[in-house]
Amino acid sequence: MNGRPLPETLRNEYLACLARWPVPGEQLTVATRQGDTFVMACGNESAPPVVLLHGALANAASWMFDAAAWSEAFRVYVVDVIGEPGLSAPSHPRLDSDAWACWLDDVLDGLGLAHASFVGMSFGGWIALDYARRRPGRVSRLALLCPAGIGKQKAFLWKALPLLLLGSWGASRIRSMVMGPQPVDLPEDVSQLMTFLQRLRTSVKPRPMRIPRLSDDALRDMGMPVLAIAGDRDVLLDSRETMARISALVQRGTVHMVKAGYHYLPGQRGRIRAFLST
Repeated sequence: MNGRPLPETLRNEYLACLARWPVPGEQLTVATRQGDTFVMACGNESAPPVVLLHGALANAASWMFDAAAWSEAFRVYVVDVIGEPGLSAPSHPRLDSDAWACWLDDVLDGLGLAHASFVGMSFGGWIALDYARRRPGRVSRLALLCPAGIGKQKAFLWKALPLLLLGSWGASRIRSMVMGPQPVDLPEDVSQLMTFLQRLRTSVKPRPMRIPRLSDDALRDMGMPVLAIAGDRDVLLDSRETMARISALVQRGTVHMVKAGYHYLPGQRGRIRAFLST
């Protein structure tokens, strides 16, 4: 399946964003069976490794300030997911196959990692979950933000389609429904990042995905510690079902529902760091 390449008009903007990475980092390219994968690495090389997987219509920049904070205690690898608008290959393999797990095998092998903790957001949460069920020995801990693949997907796209015809007002309305109210009085560097990510989302054509849900048995078999964080106003995923299934089925699962939280959940950096550190 074809991916969603980074528009050339935004490529230089993304490279400039990476050049403003808040802490010293390395830009790495890892060869995989799906094509080259871009990884931004930061933190002490001898620290415990943490792999970050962003969601759809995004790239490594979405983790910039989280990665910088977590790099104080961890070696952080921020992966540009294949098929999404970043610097990795445009390949987007079938979701009902082991291709995503094989891709992450290649990424970890290329980085010299036998195992790592994973933090996944939305679609990146599903990628991490799929890897944890197929390669449990390579996932030390699993932190999930608004993860796909557990609760039902909501039919939001059909509600959003008419708004796409209403220009900038419609795009702004969709953004607020998904992400919540527009933050105000942001620091300049954060405002620059948020503007870039919004331009990215509106410049790339949406691709509907029916993401496979993990079975009850797959969740029961997960032996690593799992933290799931979701918002109770998420318009894309059934957060309550996500929380309920993890609470009931995952042996070492912890859940946190953010009151008045949307599909974008700022303010979780400390909670995730504490989980990764225990």
